[in-house]
Amino acid sequence: MTFASAFDALLFDLDGVVYVGPDPVPGAVEAIERVQKLGVQCVYVTNNASRTPEQVAEHLSELGIPAEGFQVITSSQAGASLMVERVPFGAEVLAIGGDGVRIALEERGFTVTSRITSATAGIMQGYGPLTDWADLAEAAVGVRQGLPWVATNLDLTFPTSRGPAPGNGSLVMAVANAAGRGPDLVAGKPEPALLEEAIRRTGAQRPLMIGDRLDTDIAAGNRLGMPTLLVLTGICDLESGLAAQGEERATWIADDLRVLWDDGTSVRALEATP
Repeated sequence: MTFASAFDALLFDLDGVVYVGPDPVPGAVEAIERVQKLGVQCVYVTNNASRTPEQVAEHLSELGIPAEGFQVITSSQAGASLMVERVPFGAEVLAIGGDGVRIALEERGFTVTSRITSATAGIMQGYGPLTDWADLAEAAVGVRQGLPWVATNLDLTFPTSRGPAPGNGSLVMAVANAAGRGPDLVAGKPEPALLEEAIRRTGAQRPLMIGDRLDTDIAAGNRLGMPTLLVLTGICDLESGLAAQGEERATWIADDLRVLWDDGTSVRALEATP
């Protein structure tokens, strides 16, 4: 019996867990291939809002992990769902970030703009590698006007092959500092929308959340009462994982995803803390 066979769905974070930039994390492709052959469902839940689910699935397939768009749930999709609650259907929304932000809004029926106009009814801000000062300044204009502001996520850093770089949370803070307030709503982990959608799509009864960040991946799983696995291939190191408290404390810690297809002897179990 393998470690993964105890679960009926595996919810993977992507950046720092499955890949870093264009390259797979060592052991990740083989591990996911093996658990898929066991019949365990694999779903990818990412706070990275820059790409569409189809683009992410294509990237995974290029790495050797067969994936379809419906297996990928992004914070842009969750953010667009939150925007529906605050802005009329078809309204104009300022999109800050990559293609994933724009397309998620368009799929929900919004008109997307890159400039604040008299018709702009909301702002959605997500990560995009080409986001620049002018984009953040435009968002600050709308936020100061009191427009509803949805942040796809608040990750302060973003893993790269050269180490952590500023994430969407850092860019959101720049807008907040200029505008004098924070976002009205946040879509990504640790908020529940991504994981709840993953459970709906899979019908999972025994899901496992797998991530490299304590404050997003692990906290999100704990908030929904599901077991969590922290892998040490991204942002978090062993010392931080062992010292984590409360909702940021993982159920298990492992070096990487290869733990999924072994007998569980390479995973470190942690006791819950208050």
